[in-house]
Amino acid sequence: MSTRQKKIRNTGRLVVPLFAIAFISYFGFHSINGDRGLNATQRFEVRKAELEARLSALTEERKLLQQRVKLLPSSGPVVRDMLDEQARETLNLSRPNEIVIYDFN
Repeated sequence: MSTRQKKIRNTGRLVVPLFAIAFISYFGFHSINGDRGLNATQRFEVRKAELEARLSALTEERKLLQQRVKLLPSSGPVVRDMLDEQARETLNLSRPNEIVIYDFN
């Protein structure tokens, strides 16, 4: 009579812990470096602060321009060409089909 003895392997005991470590490592890495991770959140906060500073600067510039517009004469005719010229010069705008020639005299 012969008996077979079962050989005990250690690899079966390592499968579940290895999957758990891989799972935790994958999600841990992406929670820090992913699109919505901690590093991305810090970059977002820096960008948000920059844009808020720019918004406040543009808001102040707009208030100054509104004050200058209020100083224009409200009674009597305003020369439309003069108003258009001043607005374009102040805002640095022109139409696509125009040629702008600056005279620095």
